[in-house]
Amino acid sequence: MYFWKLTRARQIFSERYYNNIIQAFKRYQDMGKIEIITCAATHGYLPLMPNRKAARAQIEIACAHYEKHFGRRPRGIWLPECGYAPGVDEILKQAGIKFFFIDTHGILFGAPRPRYGVFAPVYTPSAVAAFGRDMESSKQVWSAKQGYPGDYDYREFYRDVGFDLDYDYVRPYLHSDGNRVNLGIKYYRITGETEHKEPYKPSIAREKAAAHAGNFMYNREKQIEWLHDYLKIKPIIVSPYDAELFGHWWYEGPEWVEFLIRKIHFDQKTIKMITPWEYLERHPKLQVITPSMSSWGYKGYSEVWLNGDNDWIYAHLHMMADRMVILADRFPDADGITRRALNQAARELLLAQGSDWAFIMKTGTMVEYAHKRTKDHVARFDRLYEDIMNARVNDQWLKEVEHRDNIFPDIDYRIYRG
Repeated sequence: MYFWKLTRARQIFSERYYNNIIQAFKRYQDMGKIEIITCAATHGYLPLMPNRKAARAQIEIACAHYEKHFGRRPRGIWLPECGYAPGVDEILKQAGIKFFFIDTHGILFGAPRPRYGVFAPVYTPSAVAAFGRDMESSKQVWSAKQGYPGDYDYREFYRDVGFDLDYDYVRPYLHSDGNRVNLGIKYYRITGETEHKEPYKPSIAREKAAAHAGNFMYNREKQIEWLHDYLKIKPIIVSPYDAELFGHWWYEGPEWVEFLIRKIHFDQKTIKMITPWEYLERHPKLQVITPSMSSWGYKGYSEVWLNGDNDWIYAHLHMMADRMVILADRFPDADGITRRALNQAARELLLAQGSDWAFIMKTGTMVEYAHKRTKDHVARFDRLYEDIMNARVNDQWLKEVEHRDNIFPDIDYRIYRG
């Protein structure tokens, strides 16, 4: 099974799509079949960015990168960690974003009260549409205990040949330090809440994925029928998930998605799949509300990214953002090595702002790495700031930093001028 799947994936990637998966997705977007949205440049958590120019840079850099690859500006955005605070929509409007997604309580606690709950998008005061997450359909999928991924016939994530097979056999595939790690090949199914695991049977798991897709479709049919009768509108069900759920944690997830799309098309006539932009074109008149500050993190607000384990980073991040704006204003048209240093300072700020560092510090996994990455980017930015302000940038050191932190090769520091 693994040999066939991996060989076929490599063949499709190289021979059908010529090693360019972005163009493959672009083709389907240009056909109107899918809607690809953007995110912030480095997934910076926007509610904790008081410097609006720095928050705007996170959005604008991402939109420019999207346009470079897809040939047009993005219509929608996934806010990092689904994090929204009043005012974020104004930044989105400036970037040309038409819609974003928000967690359930962001809509339900909005003002005035949303007439249709999360079953119709709303316009923010900036005329950017917000789509709220439907908890019923979301939980049915992502919950390992109550949702589909925990079914006993599905593949067990926590058993891997990197630990199961003889050390001498797997040693050539481990890192140079020789420590056992997951290698991605897993031979067992979940079986049950027991240490004993039975062998994985792909055909049975695939049948279960088809059955679960049918169950999900049936539940959405009944949900939408009830909502239609109650609300007197054509409701929309928005069910967002982490991409890593499908194929990673839930190995059969991609098959489930395939079955679901096919079943909705062929096996019923009650519901239809639709992109957010299609919905907005068909329903241009929406209620205007101010959504509530919210995220889809633990407890629904910012506690994951601002707590006793990670609060120390924000004094640095805020100072870096303020100093980046100072640099951009002081050197409006720099060239040569100064321009390179200014662009690199922008990269270091963006990399330090990534929400995963604070997340890792909170969850307690690889904390030392998160500390190191944050401190490294802060230190490099501080040196760049001092060197630029004092006209003493070292070319060799700058080349080393540019090679190490080379995200967004087309970045233009002047974005921080606003």
